Amino acid sequence: MKFAEKCNELFDATVALYHQTDDVDAKVTNPYENGSIEADLFVKNWIDTVQWHLEDIIRDPEIDPKDALALKRRIDKSNQDRTDLVEEIDTYFREKFADVKVLDDATINTESPAWAVDRLSILALKIYHMREQASRTDVDDEHLQRCNAKLAVLLEQRVDLTTAIDQLLDDIAAGRKFMKVYRQMKLYNDPATNPVLYGKK
Repeated sequence: MKFAEKCNELFDATVALYHQTDDVDAKVTNPYENGSIEADLFVKNWIDTVQWHLEDIIRDPEIDPKDALALKRRIDKSNQDRTDLVEEIDTYFREKFADVKVLDDATINTESPAWAVDRLSILALKIYHMREQASRTDVDDEHLQRCNAKLAVLLEQRVDLTTAIDQLLDDIAAGRKFMKVYRQMKLYNDPATNPVLYGKK
């Protein structure tokens, strides 16, 4: 089984594990070996899954504004954790392919392998929740038909993205493509570059 296919299995299992409690504050033990790429992928998808549900909660029209602000701050931190983890996964790929002889006519991809894997993680969540919507018994047939049509598109999208990621990794391994890791430079999270933050000093 190729890498992206393994990711799909791992992400589906992680999303299912979260929904055993469906609790954004649930404590979980990483089932994979510490330091392994699987362990990083598990944490990545767990972050995405918790954040998915935080985004649902914050859209409650009856939410207390103080609770909403606390949730917004939590979502901001989650986004930074997610970005940091994607960069960790890209570092794994960079080290994995460090000794590959890059061909003279090699090209760079529009996104790094880890950011493509990030999209797979989000797709696993979309598929889980769209399948949930397509199975409801408290809605009309129009809702079910609409959600089933969307689910079919999501499943097709996952097949295409899975294929594309595995082809990209094959191309990098063969030297036909090369990768770079660009660290995300989010100015708003940095007290030295967000004027609202450094202006208060």
